[in-house]
Amino acid sequence: MSLKEKIQQDWKDAMKSRDKFRSNTLSMAKAAILQVEKTDNRVLDDEEIIGILSKEVKSRRDALVDFEKGNRQDLVEEAKSEIEILLEYLPKQLTEDEIAEIVRQIICETGASSAKDMGKVMTAAMAKLKGRADGKLVSSIVKQNLN
Repeated sequence: MSLKEKIQQDWKDAMKSRDKFRSNTLSMAKAAILQVEKTDNRVLDDEEIIGILSKEVKSRRDALVDFEKGNRQDLVEEAKSEIEILLEYLPKQLTEDEIAEIVRQIICETGASSAKDMGKVMTAAMAKLKGRADGKLVSSIVKQNLN
């Protein structure tokens, strides 16, 4: 079963069980996937869908910060719940230690030695960690290791 089919099936199950919040969240995810499919005029594979879901999680995390600044606890809880649901469909996120180990390997492989090489390291790291690590976290770990 593809990731898209799993989301579709879980959306149907949520509708049947009258779980409005879960069905709405999955509906938004389905809409984001469909939008890209229609724009590109092709069916997306699981890897591309993971990328879309990662963007959805990132946008909700960004909104979460704004909601906290605005002291909107109701929206904070809603965004956290949406993130939780979307994370079910993403690969397990790596820990900081695991990311740091991979970054160190990439630095050795690329021969990077200074902050000038950050772009080269980030390109390789994000390709290797796609969907399994937050870009901001990877960036900060790369900076730490290159200094």
